[in-house]
Amino acid sequence: MDPLNALIAVSNYVLIPGIAYGSQLALGALGVTLIYGILRFSNFAHGDTMAFGAMVTILVTWWMQGHGIHLGVLPTALLALPFGILGTMALLLATDRVVYRFYREQKAKPVIMVIVSLGVMFIMNGIVRFIIGVDDQQFADGERFIISARDFKAWTGLEEGLSIRTSQGITFIATIVSVALLFWFLNKTRTGKSMRAYSDNEDLALLSGINPERVVMITWLIVAALCTVAGVLYGLDKTFKPFTYFQLLLPIFAAAIVGGLGNPLGAIAGGFVIAFSEVAVTYAWKKVLGYLAPGGWEPEGLVQLISTDYKFAVSFAILLIVLLFKPTGLFKGKSV
Repeated sequence: MDPLNALIAVSNYVLIPGIAYGSQLALGALGVTLIYGILRFSNFAHGDTMAFGAMVTILVTWWMQGHGIHLGVLPTALLALPFGILGTMALLLATDRVVYRFYREQKAKPVIMVIVSLGVMFIMNGIVRFIIGVDDQQFADGERFIISARDFKAWTGLEEGLSIRTSQGITFIATIVSVALLFWFLNKTRTGKSMRAYSDNEDLALLSGINPERVVMITWLIVAALCTVAGVLYGLDKTFKPFTYFQLLLPIFAAAIVGGLGNPLGAIAGGFVIAFSEVAVTYAWKKVLGYLAPGGWEPEGLVQLISTDYKFAVSFAILLIVLLFKPTGLFKGKSV
């Protein structure tokens, strides 16, 4: 039974958390890669856009909970999510009209747009902190576990228990639905094909009669939806704290670059590469090796390569390696 217990432990602490975290990073990286591929700049305000969308969803969730509106075993945040998406859409469209459009009309270089996005990032961060505060905010309700470790032990008789949180199951399903809808939109709809054409060759797309401002607007709307879903899923799975989303900027950009900046499929792959790398390197493997090692050979230490406090260093290291040896990423970048 020891190998089976080891498998359950790996699933419990590496595979399932890695899939959930990778899904969240993939959705975040998809937003980054769409902006880079279509609008042609790296948006450093992306993490704080996620925080804003999650904040609006939390505020609406609290209102619903206060009025007795809920989804039973599922989090009430799923009901509030459309309002968070609409709020983020309004924010990004207003930001584009007030800030980005001017520099786009001036044909500003990408580095200028990056600097502008840094300013937008600090403003968004300040707005979120001012409205909801700087502390952790809990907004999850409903049933906490799909499978609890105690029930799993009772069913199987194993020493190790498997637990799957409701937020992890929702994250996995929501990511599949979001990615499927995005790829269907980009490949099957006329607007999606216009966005791809604009990404491939802006001048040729303009000659074909494609309205660039409409493409920009649709891009921001899609990015707003992806940001809000990713932010809410991360908040449900972990916790909501505005500064955490600023820290997520590094693994999200690392995921987009590792997969191939500008390539949606690469963003998804990069998200899971970064997530599993962070989880595996920071996990203490003592329990797993204790099940697998012969008697008397169990390790005394935690067998943890680095502390969880330094998990973002893993993203940075992978990012450096990819930029040094394969700058285009796992998939060829700059293609939507």
